[in-house]
Amino acid sequence: MHKAPAIIVLGAGSLATARRIQQHYPQATVHGLMGRVDQADQYYDAFGDTLRALYQQDTPIIALCAAGIVIRSLASLLSEKGAEPPVLAVAEDGSAVVPLLGGLSGVNVMAREIGEALGVAAAITTSGELRFGTCLLNPPEGYALADIEQGKRFVSDLLAGETVRIEGDAPWLAHAQLPASDTAKRTIHVGCDSRPASRDELLIHPRSVVVAVAAGGPDLVDRIRGALRDAGIAERSLACLLAAEQLMAEASLPEAAKVLGIALRFAAMDSTPANMAAQALPGAQLIDQAGLAIAVASTPVDAARLGRKRGRLAVIGLGPGAAELMVPAVKAELASAEDILGYETYVRMAGPFRDDQVQHCTDNREEMQRARHAFELAVQGRSVVVVSSGDPGVFAMASAVLEALHASSDPAWHSVDLEILPGVSASLATAAQAGAPLGHDFCVMSLSDNLKPWSVIEQRLDLAAQADLVLAFYNPISRSRPWQLGRALEIVRQHRGADTPVVLGRDIGRPGQTLKVVSLAELVPEMVDMRTMVLLGSSTTCQFPRADGSQWVYTPRWYPTAS
Repeated sequence: MHKAPAIIVLGAGSLATARRIQQHYPQATVHGLMGRVDQADQYYDAFGDTLRALYQQDTPIIALCAAGIVIRSLASLLSEKGAEPPVLAVAEDGSAVVPLLGGLSGVNVMAREIGEALGVAAAITTSGELRFGTCLLNPPEGYALADIEQGKRFVSDLLAGETVRIEGDAPWLAHAQLPASDTAKRTIHVGCDSRPASRDELLIHPRSVVVAVAAGGPDLVDRIRGALRDAGIAERSLACLLAAEQLMAEASLPEAAKVLGIALRFAAMDSTPANMAAQALPGAQLIDQAGLAIAVASTPVDAARLGRKRGRLAVIGLGPGAAELMVPAVKAELASAEDILGYETYVRMAGPFRDDQVQHCTDNREEMQRARHAFELAVQGRSVVVVSSGDPGVFAMASAVLEALHASSDPAWHSVDLEILPGVSASLATAAQAGAPLGHDFCVMSLSDNLKPWSVIEQRLDLAAQADLVLAFYNPISRSRPWQLGRALEIVRQHRGADTPVVLGRDIGRPGQTLKVVSLAELVPEMVDMRTMVLLGSSTTCQFPRADGSQWVYTPRWYPTAS
């Protein structure tokens, strides 16, 4: 199982079972139905849509509900049997574990693991696995089947009464109840050699081959496949692509690893491919070719023990606070993170976290120290997330992270896989609650003078108000800046009418949120605090009553022209 499973919970009564399963799969994410489940890792609105999306993403699914609901939800997607991710139904109280789909992708293994964790017997129904105690079509980690169609015919022959003998090293088969015979016509052959399987043969490749390269390039996959052909080695025996750390930022390397379906690791030494391969796998058979080297070990290779992976740093925006307003890419990043850094309030908003995820909470004024710490963790090969509320690029951590990187001459920092993932900003969330006050040109400003002079703020306010832009004010007022919002309103009133609509959104997207619409004439600083977003309309911004007595506010996309 390469992807972490998704544990789908429909009701609060099954959350305890979900957490027991999650203890066995620490990387798994518990998805709870919005409004019915509290304290899930992620939330969803539509069960069927969620299951189908996860299935299409090849994510293993553990659904804590009746099997029939799962089957009906996924029925329209069922096609090629070999392409299914594992799908299981588990009783809400953990009393039953039923593998439904993914017999060739390890669903029965998962079912037994979950059953053991819950103290129940999994309901295995696969004929070959029941008869032989193992799924020959789904070898364990470190082995790969050469031809699934050939494998199906082979297993059918064994179920029909044929005997079998084993050639090569296959330790897990020693515990299987196979109909073994030294004179059998059917053979299970375990080896790295590239050749077609005969009609009476099941060919299994140990993933015991590492390819070390000196450079990337658009033809890297073709070069690797050509080298394997020349060496007579099956591509499915590949376990890892190895490169020097100096190539971490080379885009063709992860692309090649993805195409080949193998791990990508980086060696600390700046050396030739042959030396890298030899040091990674001492005693392995070495095949040195121009620009790359192939190392063939006697047993399957654990790629996680070779070199290290490329570190990743994602700067994310949580949105305004409500889980349903967090974008899916951010949820996925949080689920896969090893380290989470941020202002403590925002880190808590991003949770809950698993026991294996490390939280690094700091004061909100320590942005540059936080950014540097994030890079220090990422260069160790860890997956790191820096958390912001709203959008990370709007008065938040993305700028600090990029500033820290810009100031650094450390090549290891520049080799980190850095990505900025957007979020719903407070101005956008407040605008959506009010209607569409940002429907035309607008200006976003912070009224805090902690990082820029107040004289600059006054100048920009005056110019933006003259330009008749809708204004969105972040950090509008605080105890240390009690007078500045009043001064800002004085400047704006020189250019706006007294009846200009103003939207005040406090804690939008969080418990206790409030939304209020007042006129510019009515607005006084006492209506606003640091947690309030102020959206001040332009000359064309309109308002009209809603059915509930509150106000819709919008700015038309057209603009009046002089006659």
